[in-house]
Amino acid sequence: MGATMHDVALIAGVSVKTVSNVINDYPHVRPVTRNRVLAAIAELGYRPNLTARGLRSGKTGIIGLAVPELRENYFAELADSVIRAAEKHGLGVLVEQTNGDRDTERLVISGARMHFTDGILFSPVGMGQADAPLLDVPFPLVLLGERIFNGPTDHVTMHNVSSAVATVEHLLSIGRRRIALVGAEGDDDSDASSWSLRTRGYRRALDQAGIPGNERLVRRTSHWNRAGGAAAIHEMVAEGQEFDAVFALNDALALGVLRGLQEVGLRVPEDVAVVGFDNVDESQYAVPSLTTVDPGREEIAATAVELLVERINEKGVKAPPRTVKADFHIVSRESTGAGPVPSPLVAATPRVELPT
Repeated sequence: MGATMHDVALIAGVSVKTVSNVINDYPHVRPVTRNRVLAAIAELGYRPNLTARGLRSGKTGIIGLAVPELRENYFAELADSVIRAAEKHGLGVLVEQTNGDRDTERLVISGARMHFTDGILFSPVGMGQADAPLLDVPFPLVLLGERIFNGPTDHVTMHNVSSAVATVEHLLSIGRRRIALVGAEGDDDSDASSWSLRTRGYRRALDQAGIPGNERLVRRTSHWNRAGGAAAIHEMVAEGQEFDAVFALNDALALGVLRGLQEVGLRVPEDVAVVGFDNVDESQYAVPSLTTVDPGREEIAATAVELLVERINEKGVKAPPRTVKADFHIVSRESTGAGPVPSPLVAATPRVELPT
């Protein structure tokens, strides 16, 4: 049998009520008493009964995170960042994969799973702007991503358009003029989605530079993965398209682009410069290392958790919904001509990241 609250009280020389007050972070416990109780808890390895605690406080100490696909590096690393941010608030995280399915996403916000969590961080891709009214829910909810704007809930997202503009400007600054885009998914750029917003930024930057757009260099892919990036390169080369740079709309696509260019005998960055998006860990270990947009994943995670905690603790009239966009920067690496990234095992001067 595990240690009980009575055991802790006996070792600490206090009442069970005092132990309960310490566990529930009651503010009016004397520091010396609190320290005795905490020492007894550590000595006995006591674990509070979270279910009973939740019934008394109305809180579970757990938040939910619903993302489309954990196989995609960005969402796996986002989940890691959220878990670490939540730990700073003493919270655990229950992660759910929706597979981008609209019905599954609607189930997430239906409240059916709310008895497990105090609030939810939610990154939808199947739901769209027309589903915004469904986000008006009676529990704490913070939206992540780009699918729904001006909704009834807090929203943490990234600067998709301006970061795409900065990416193309970076490629133009190193002399590239025939810049391909890999990852667009359709023809309607008015839609609020990652691909449409980044495509809009790509086109805006070319227009501002006075470079005519070439739709034959805009490659649509059904999946943002390595296979899609490699296939796009093979298609353009087979068609005889001329290009000297590629902006891939995420790092998985960009890694596939690097592979495809190698397979068709084109050098990076001598023949073709490549930029990705997301700054996943793998990007710095690619050969060549991948220049990419860091969209502020750590800031997104920390901000989203903070907003959710505020909503969980909110009393009285709810504050108006807030929208926060994380800062971004371009991480310049070998795929656009920067020097090699030093190994973390070798002492070297810090890597310089280009300003946007």
